[in-house]
Parts: sequence; C-alpha cells; structure tokens
Amino acid sequence: MSSTLRKTASVIFFHGSGDTGPNALEWVRGLIGRDFAGSHIRYLFPTAPEQKYTPFDGEISTVWFNRSTIHIDAPEEVESMSESDDIANALIQNEVERGVPTSRIIVGGFSMGGALALHTGYRLNTDVAGVFAHSAFLNRKSVVYESLAGASVLPELRMYHGTDDDVVEYEWGRDTFDKLRKLGVSGTFTTLDNAAHELMESSMLDVEQWILEKLP
Repeated sequence: MSSTLRKTASVIFFHGSGDTGPNALEWVRGLIGRDFAGSHIRYLFPTAPEQKYTPFDGEISTVWFNRSTIHIDAPEEVESMSESDDIANALIQNEVERGVPTSRIIVGGFSMGGALALHTGYRLNTDVAGVFAHSAFLNRKSVVYESLAGASVLPELRMYHGTDDDVVEYEWGRDTFDKLRKLGVSGTFTTLDNAAHELMESSMLDVEQWILEKLP
C-alpha cells in the first residue's frame, strides 16, 4: 500500500568516487538495517558516469568529475564538473516535473558526492530544502564561495567528518564548513571521533532524522 503513496518530497544521494548508486544504498541499509524512513519521500541514488580519473592513475571509474589530485589546495576543475552539473540539474528537474517543488528536495552525498551536493545546493540551485555532505570538502578557492557572495536565503547544511579520515582530511571538511558559515550558510558540523573515510550508523540516523524534520 505504501508504494502507491504519492511522493511529496525527494532526497538525492550522490555516491563517492569509484562507487555506484546501488552500492551506496546498500551501504546505508547495512549501517541502519533498513531503508531511510519516510514513505512520502523518494530517495534517489544515482550513479556517476564512467570517465578517466587522474587520482586513480587515469583509470576509467564512476566519478562525478575529474581532478588533478585530492587536496584542498588543488585548483578546482570547473570544466570537468559541467557534466555532473547537468546530471544534478536534470535530477532536480525530473523531481519538479513529478510534482515535487525544489523547496522539498534535499541533496547530499559522501566524499566526492558530498562535494557535488555542496556545488548543487550552493551554486546550481540554492532553492533546495537542505544539503548534507559526509567526509567531503571544497577546494580552497572553490567557485562555490564566489557564487555565495551576496546570496540571501540559503539551504541549511549538515556536515559529518571522521577524525581519522586519511582520504579527505578532517581539517579540510572543517575549513569548508567554516567558510560556508561565514558566507551565510547555517547548519551543523558533526565530528565523528575515531571514524575513517566512511559513513557511520550514527551519522546516517542523524541525517535521517534531519530529513524527516525538513521534509515532513
């Protein structure tokens, strides 16, 4: 019966580099023992296109964009992000065409997917209901920061980061949150003690509770 209920809100979860949407969904299920709650919410776990990825020695991988290296001081390759921009915009537009207003759509993700979520919510479409980013960061000179100059109403943000993350340093996530906050973004940054570059049960349950509060 619940499968026939009209979906009045949507959540888009972008996976990390080299992963897929179905794998990200299974990761969440494995952590919390079930799907995210909310029968009125459509949860989308898209898969990135296959392309060469420089940090993987140029191998073909499912990534949202290419970059020279994984480091906060690296230049942001905005041109490489154009395809993922189109994908994110199309996903949001599809939900709007299904009758879900942008104000009832949350975007989020893990690692590279979290970076895409930050670009989506604070550069491409600031009308979304909220943004969450797990184990993610923006380059120090990200175009997102430029885009926010002079912005007024912005989506609420939830960020989560493990102190033992050896892929995306904890300080990079903290720096990103602090810069966004100075530019008018409200939200919370949750430190995950002793967590590596990984989703956690506690963070997924917290995201779920926040989603249900934002999208009743």
